[in-house]
Parts: sequence; structure tokens; C-alpha cells
Amino acid sequence: MKRILLLTILTAVMVSWTIDEGKEDNGNPLLMEFNTPFQVPPFDLIKEEHFIPAFQAGVDQQKAEVDAIINNPEEPTFENTIVAMDNSGSILRNAGIFYSLNSANTNPNLQKIARELTPMMSALRNEIGLNQKLFERIKVVYDKRNTLGLNNEQLRVVEKSYEDFERNGAALPLEKREELKKLNQELAMLSLKYGENLLAENNGFKLIIDNKNDLVGLPEGVIAAAADQAKKDGMEGKWVFTLQKPSWIPFLTYSPKRELREKIYKAYLNMGNNGNDNDNKELIKQLVKVRDSRAKLLGYNNYAEFSIDDNMAETPQNVYDFLQKIWEPSLAMAKNEVKDMQAIIDKEGGNFKLESWDWWYYSEKVRKAKYDLDAEELKPYFKLDNVRDGIFYTANKLYGLKFIPNKNIPVYHEEVQAFEVQEADGTHLAVLYIDSHPRPGKRSGAWCGAIRSGAYENGKKVTPVVYIVQNFTRPTGDTPALISWDETTTFFHEFGHALHNFFADGHYRRTSRDVPRDYVELPSQIMENWAGEPEVLKVYAKHYKTGQPIPDELIQKIQNSSKFNQGFETVEYVAASILDLDWHTLSNTDNIDIEAFEKASMDKIGLIPEILPRYRSTYFSHIFSGGYSAGYYVYLWAAVLDSDAFNAFKESGDLFNPELAAKFRKYVLSENSMGEGMDQYRKFRGKDPSIDALLEKRGLK
Repeated sequence: MKRILLLTILTAVMVSWTIDEGKEDNGNPLLMEFNTPFQVPPFDLIKEEHFIPAFQAGVDQQKAEVDAIINNPEEPTFENTIVAMDNSGSILRNAGIFYSLNSANTNPNLQKIARELTPMMSALRNEIGLNQKLFERIKVVYDKRNTLGLNNEQLRVVEKSYEDFERNGAALPLEKREELKKLNQELAMLSLKYGENLLAENNGFKLIIDNKNDLVGLPEGVIAAAADQAKKDGMEGKWVFTLQKPSWIPFLTYSPKRELREKIYKAYLNMGNNGNDNDNKELIKQLVKVRDSRAKLLGYNNYAEFSIDDNMAETPQNVYDFLQKIWEPSLAMAKNEVKDMQAIIDKEGGNFKLESWDWWYYSEKVRKAKYDLDAEELKPYFKLDNVRDGIFYTANKLYGLKFIPNKNIPVYHEEVQAFEVQEADGTHLAVLYIDSHPRPGKRSGAWCGAIRSGAYENGKKVTPVVYIVQNFTRPTGDTPALISWDETTTFFHEFGHALHNFFADGHYRRTSRDVPRDYVELPSQIMENWAGEPEVLKVYAKHYKTGQPIPDELIQKIQNSSKFNQGFETVEYVAASILDLDWHTLSNTDNIDIEAFEKASMDKIGLIPEILPRYRSTYFSHIFSGGYSAGYYVYLWAAVLDSDAFNAFKESGDLFNPELAAKFRKYVLSENSMGEGMDQYRKFRGKDPSIDALLEKRGLK
């Protein structure tokens, strides 16, 4: 999570069970103590009409708590100011369950509630974050912090709390604070609308096939999934392909029908760019302009400067320089990949030039030709439940964790699985929800979040409640959910975020998993490394029919092809990262032509026409509605760290080296917010990270 104003953390990271005694609850479960296993949310009791009253009560509560802090006649102290602010907002943390549901299981009613809540919560953040009396009290504690006998963690809470308020405008003069409030409100509503439009666009396209001949080349599982989708859509006897990744990527990979590949690819390519009510171009113009105005009001030259200022990278130029080091070798590799695919097209008498919608299809042919590996050959060994169990095995070997299914834990959707997480000695550590399959009310992609973040209240640890949300291939008929290798590594990735949530052990919310944005992907990405290790594959990759472990021959093929298509994957990612930075380093945000800007951005770096950025602006939710603005680069930045960190395990000769695992848990996961990101990394590794491990891993060196 990026370092942001403390109040944002309190209202968006969700759920504590401390509710004011005597508060009128009117039967609203969000205003009562949760009488459930591990005090998780009682999803079966929570109704849509409970959210607005709970948020209103929460706003009133937090305002009253802030008033009590600023009107306290006693001299400001660590306890009566910093800790009091850190503990405030318990009702809002309960009500914050809403944000999880609105991402993973939304509907028109929840979206309507979101439109009502967004200005309400933006106003509260403005009122508290720009409150001069509160800021003055925090400054008093900050100025005398070195004389208060505070320990290192308490000192950091004071310093970061002060910096948060200052960084977000509390030190501005009155007229500028008022202007900032308006900009903050506008940004919140624009981002919300962008996300709503994108969900509608994602759900709005269907490639309907009624001629069985158009299914030639597609694997049986892909055809069955399309038939199931058609049945759900009231078109039994036909086949429907959507813009969900488990649908459109297999179609592009295996269908020889070039005109159909082009159709579904261009539908994806033009999400939010169709000139309809869901078009995002005007919203992007406004978002970029408002962000730029906000950054300049805060004393920065552009939004990227503001966003990156408290990241490990420090400046936009450092990010550009870093990306350029990766760009040049990856572009050269991608051009060679184009030659390999064009050679196949020519050999087959295709008589056309490779286009972007051809890449998946012909790269799969190259994979088969070079490595004798068919992605569909792997799928029978990656049953979703087995992959999950392999992830649990890895966590157990590294950290001793145990995962116990618990059907008594309420869930927000019937497909969600719930687990109690225990330490090796049986101590309760956390609750984990896993939500794996796409549905219309779920936004695309995969993510991990906390319904309740771990913290300490009255000296007692509050254990986290964590969820992993994904959009993986569904089971069809008698066939269980068999996922791709890409989906497998995604599952390991999101589970790494879950571990971060489990282990974060700050005694204050400001020192519990609040890390720079370009640090936050380290815990997730390092987990991907274990997914493909033979020692681990042998445990979880078992044929869904025979139960036999994946043969050594297939494991060798996976390893031999580990650098396959890395030019494409790295180029499309870096291109999107540069597009993001270009948007947020604009010197003039007036009269922007979205498509012309994109073209100029990509022409500048020499992007080849056969590859497009991983996300175009109109569906780049990471940066326009997801919190990664001027920060999409962080996955690659963290990839340097995770490659270097995993090398420590490899070099030790033990993938589950207990000493290294304990150090990684302590310095990188548990105490991550108690020091600067690079300092915490050095405590684990004993040295600065090297980019060489990443370049070698991707075949770029």
C-alpha cells in the first residue's frame, strides 16, 4: 500500500470490532460486535440498506473523536494525539466491508451506494486531513519527539503521521486548502466513474459463435466453458466468448480463425473507447488535469513527482532511467520473437504480416516448435484445488503455517472458500477467503486485500481477515477447474500479498503494512519463484484424473521455456509503465487528444506495431481507478528485489531455508513499515539488490 494520509487507511482498510458502547444500532450488524467465528463479518446478516447508516454513524463517530483530540486541554502527547488518532474510526472500519463487496460482488444497488458514499468519505478525509488544530497538535508532538522517550516504532509513527498530513496539504494556507478539498472530491468521483464504466464495458461484449466450424482448434475445455457461458446467457446451443481473460486469451491462443481473433482482440483493445455512455476518454482528460493541479498546489512540478516522492525510486527520472535499462534488451528480444513468428506465417503461406492479434496464436506455435511444449498439455496437472494446496504446502515449509477449511465462517458469495490460518504451534493467525472465478459483479484481474487489517487494540493483537480475489477458469461439466500456468503463478503472487497481511506486526496502524508502493509487490512476486521449482511442482502438480505427479519431462520443458516470450511480456509491461509516467509528467494538460497522446508516447520509445502496451489508457484501471497512478512501474522495480531475494534461497541450497525464511518474515513482512523499504531489504539480504538476477531470469542478459 502506498504511503497515504492516515485517514484514508482508516476508512479503506476495513474492519475492527470495537464499537462504542451504547451506540444505537437499530439491528444494523455493522454497528454491533460481530458474533461470528473469529469475529469476521456476518455476511449473511449484512444487507445493502445497512451501509449508508453505518457510514453516517462512522462519520459522526470519527468527527467526535477528532474533536476530542483537538479540544483536549492537556498538552499534546504521543498517547492523547498520535495514538488517539491511530485508533479512531472503528465504525468506519466495520462499514468498510462495503469496499470489498463493491469490487468482488457488486450490483447496481451497491454502485449507487458507492456514488453516495464517495463524496461523503472524501469530505471527511478533507475535513480531518486538512484540520489545522489537529495538524498543530501533531506538529507539537513531532517537534519534541526526541525528548519523549519513545521507542523506534513510536518515533516512526510520529514522523510518518506528521509527514502524511504535511504531504497532503495540511500546511497550505487556507485558500489553497479549500481549493485542495474541491480537487480531492473531484478526483474521487472521477475515479469511481472510470471504474464503473470499465466494468460495464467488460461485461458488455460477447463474441457469439453459432457455427461449430468456427471452434476448430480450440481445446475441449475452452469450448465447454463457452457453451456454459452461452447457456447462462440464454443462448443454449451456441458458444459465447467474453473479455474475461480465461475466455479471450485461450481464444487468441488456439483459434486459427484470424478474423475472429481480430474481432475479440479489438473489442478488448477498445474497452472504454467506443463513444458510448461508458467511454472513458473525457474522464481521463479530467483525471489527468485534476491530478496535475493538485500536485502543483502541493508544490510539485507534476503528479509523478508527488506520487514517487515517497517511494523507493524517489523521482520520475530515476524510474525512466530504470525502465530504459530494461527496455532496450527486451525490445531487441521482442523483435527476434517477431521474426520467429513471421517465419512460421510465411512457411504456412499466410501471405500477411504479423499483427498484434496474431501474437498469442503464433507464439504458441513457436513454443511447440522450439520447446515441444503445448500449454494445454500442462493444464491437466494444474487443478485449481491442487494449486491452492501447493501454495499452502509452500507456506507451511517456509513458515510452518496451517490452513484449516472452516464452513462455519460466513462468506459473501457461495463460491468463496474460507480458511483459518494457524501458526505452527496452533495459534490463530488469520482468516483467509479465496474467491476464484469470474462473474458479472466482479471487476477483472486478481487482487488481495484485508477485510480486517492486523493491529493492536488495548495491547491485544487483532488478527487479520484477508481475501484473495481472482478470475480463473471455471470447472465445466465433470471437469474440475484446470488453470493455466499463468493463472498458477498469479495465484502464488496474490498469496504472497496474503502472507504480507498475515505477518505485518506493527503495534500501530501506521506501522502495520503501510509501505511504499514500489515495495508492496516484493512479498507477492517472490512467491511466484517457488511455483516452478521441481521440488514444489512434484508436490502439487498432479494429473486431475490419475493423481500422478507431473513427469520430469514436462518439468524440464517448463524450465527450458522459462525465458520464452519474455521479450513480448516485458515490452508490453514497460510500454504501459512509460505510458503511465508520460500521463503524469505532462507539463500541459489542456486540450489532450487521448489516442494521439498514446501514439506519441509509444513512438518516442520505438514500440513495434506488433505489440501494444499491456493496458491502453481507456482501460488502464491500475492508474485511473486503482491506486497505481505514476506507479505501474513498481512490479518491475519489485521484480529486481524478488529475483535477488530468491537467489538467496537458491544459493543456500535449500529452497525452504529456515534461517532465511525467518529473516524474510521478520524484516520484509512483519517489520516492513518500521523502516525505509531499502533498509528493511538490506537487513534481510545483507546487501543492496542487483538487477543482474532479473535480467538473467528473463533472458535479457
